[in-house]
Amino acid sequence: MTPADVGTVMQRALWTTLLVGGPIVLVSMAVGLAISIVQAATQINEATLTFVPKLVVVALVLVILGPSMINSLVEFTQYVFQVASEANR
Repeated sequence: MTPADVGTVMQRALWTTLLVGGPIVLVSMAVGLAISIVQAATQINEATLTFVPKLVVVALVLVILGPSMINSLVEFTQYVFQVASEANR
C-alpha cells in the first residue's frame, strides 16, 4: 500500500465520519441552543431539561437517517477491503 493509498483511505475515513456523525451533532447542537435560549428567557435553570429533548431528537435522526448512515459505513468498509486486497497483489 503506497502513501497515496493511505492518504486516500484517511480522507475517505474523515469524510465518512463527517457524513455519519455530522447530522447527529448538528441536530443535537441546534436543540441544545434552542433550549438554552428558552431557559435564558424563562430563567429556568434545570440541567436535565435539555437531556430528554436531545435524546428524542437524536433518536428521530437515527431512525430517519440510520439506513443511509449504515450504507455509508458499508461502502467505506468495502472500499477499505478493496484497497487492501489490491495492495496485496
